[in-house]
Amino acid sequence: MLFQNDSLRVREIEEKDKHILAKWLSDPQVLEFYEGRDKPFDLDKIKKEFYTSENDAVKCIVEFKGTRIGYIQFYQLDGETKKIYGNHNEEENIYGIDQFIGEVDYWNKGIGTLLVSSMVTYLVKDKKADRVVMDPQTRNVRAIKCYEKCGFKKIKVLPKREFHEGVHQDCWLMEIECC
Repeated sequence: MLFQNDSLRVREIEEKDKHILAKWLSDPQVLEFYEGRDKPFDLDKIKKEFYTSENDAVKCIVEFKGTRIGYIQFYQLDGETKKIYGNHNEEENIYGIDQFIGEVDYWNKGIGTLLVSSMVTYLVKDKKADRVVMDPQTRNVRAIKCYEKCGFKKIKVLPKREFHEGVHQDCWLMEIECC
């Protein structure tokens, strides 16, 4: 387990989580902003993307009151990504996060806010993050409101940052300074 905050628990993914990930990532409501409704996941794609992926992201399951409800990952930004985001300080310890609540019955209950703020706290305390960033699509208003509640600020639009459902989508670079 990485951390727990009241009824919220975050732990690294395990083999037993592949079926719930496939369920979430084949749900059109979840895919509207995460990966795309035109790219549903099956078990083979889950195995490839979450269990054999060679990126440095730490992939985690989110549990609420003992029920698996979502996914979050975090990763330390490399120099190239820092430059894309406009940060040229190589010494700054910056982490990125991506997340979704896969169980739609848990949407709009404040759990996303608890998750994101708890992850920021974890990254500051345990990983010594100076800053945490994310880049939601500009049209994902519900998520952006959640991130702003957690203290994230919109920094700049990243034009055509994400190819999603056949269209290049603009994304907001959002960040929170941790020091």
